[in-house]
Amino acid sequence: MKLVFASNNKNKIQEIKHQLPADIELLSLEDIGCHEDIPETADTIEGNAILKANYVTKNYGYNCFADDTGLEVDALNGAPGVYSARYAGEQKDANDNMDKLLTELDGKTGRNANFKTVIALNLDGQQHLFTGIVIGTITTEKHGTSGFGYDPVFKPKDLDVTFAQISLSEKALLSHRGRAVAQLIEFLKS
Repeated sequence: MKLVFASNNKNKIQEIKHQLPADIELLSLEDIGCHEDIPETADTIEGNAILKANYVTKNYGYNCFADDTGLEVDALNGAPGVYSARYAGEQKDANDNMDKLLTELDGKTGRNANFKTVIALNLDGQQHLFTGIVIGTITTEKHGTSGFGYDPVFKPKDLDVTFAQISLSEKALLSHRGRAVAQLIEFLKS
C-alpha cells in the first residue's frame, strides 16, 4: 500500500516510517511534488490535520494522512495548543518556542501538560481520525538532544526523563504521535 504523509518535516517522517510495517510505502509531500506550505488555519488540532489531508486528496488525488500536534499546558489555559509550532513566531523555531514556554512558566508551580496528536486519514473516499495523548509535565530547563520540537522540556508521566532523552523506539511506544500512529496502523491492518 502507498500512502502520502502530508508533511515535509523530516523528523516526523522518520518517526512515522520507524513505526510503519514494511508493506506500507510512505511518500512525503516532496515525493509527490507538493512544495506548497499547506495552510494550517483551523482553530483546533483536529481541524488542521483535516485541512492538510483534504488539501492533498483534493489537489493530488492520493490516499493520505496528515497530523497536527499541540502541547497543552494547564497553567497557560491550554496554550500553546494549536499554535505550538509557531508559539514564538512564524519562524517556527523549536528553541524559540521552548524558551518562550519556559519564560511563561517561570515561577509557576502548575506545570502539568499533555501532548496531543490527531491524524486524519483520507482513504478510498472516507476520512478517519486517530488521537494520541500523553500526560506529563514541563521541566524547568531543557534536557536531552534526541527528538524535536518540545521534546527537551516535556517529561511524560511515569518517566524520569524527557522525550529528548529516550530512543526513537522508546518514544514510538510512549509518545502522542506514536499512539496515534499505532491506531492508524491497527486500522490499516483490519
